[in-house]
Amino acid sequence: MALLITRVAPEWVDYNGHMNDAEYARVFSLSVEALMARIGLDEAGREKERYTLYTLETHLCYRREVHEGQALEVDVMLLDRDAKRLHVFFEMRDSQGNNLLATSEQMLMGMATAADGARPAPFPESVDRAISELPVAPLGAWPELAGRRIGLPPKR
Repeated sequence: MALLITRVAPEWVDYNGHMNDAEYARVFSLSVEALMARIGLDEAGREKERYTLYTLETHLCYRREVHEGQALEVDVMLLDRDAKRLHVFFEMRDSQGNNLLATSEQMLMGMATAADGARPAPFPESVDRAISELPVAPLGAWPELAGRRIGLPPKR
């Protein structure tokens, strides 16, 4: 499910001539905002429901260099969920060649908002229904880059 279409802004390019690593995170953060809008948690929805999402964990994998002006498209797939958490997997692709550029696996927590702060809470009914319409990775058929851990290969 395509969530975000954008282009690499000149200010996102670093001294190496390609998109800075922090800017990949920016694109995925914008993708979370797009996901929130898709499930009814845009600005008006957050206000109405008194509810938002927080990012608990992110695992970002860089696959290819991205250059100034390059067209990007970010897709999302739901890996797992419960009453108040979403385990999602984003893929950033080149809009023209459909090359995989980067991935971001994230754990998002639903938070009820109040004047005295935010606390974890189950998804509001309308949000829960919208989440059920997201594409879901079949059990045992996650994308190859999902569920990875960071570390050096075992020594032989």
